[in-house]
Amino acid sequence: MHPKTLEAARRALPNTLYGVSLLRDGAVVGMGRVIGDNGCFFTIVDIAVVPELQGRGLGNRIMAALDAWLQSHVPESAYVTLVADGDAKYLYRKFGFVESAPLAVNMEYVMGADGARSTDHLQKP
Repeated sequence: MHPKTLEAARRALPNTLYGVSLLRDGAVVGMGRVIGDNGCFFTIVDIAVVPELQGRGLGNRIMAALDAWLQSHVPESAYVTLVADGDAKYLYRKFGFVESAPLAVNMEYVMGADGARSTDHLQKP
């Protein structure tokens, strides 16, 4: 994930439909959220696990909890989407997600100061 401003986070988090946090010794070490209009569109976002705990199944635990909520709350015909970064697509496939390209592709930019649009986050290091 690219960095977010504190203002962006303060505005976003209250609009979460459902969220999961994994705690270790009182500190958040993993998270994931579902956002959307609660009817036609649901999007999984902010799946994150602290680097030192990655590869231990915590992402799977987060996705399992989000998936359980989606299964019991999403109406028939609604779209459930996410953007898979790198090898995360292999985790998401376990939960029924498939790649939609070339029929549909993700398109994005990051809003900058004064409405400037940036795609710098998409450049390979």
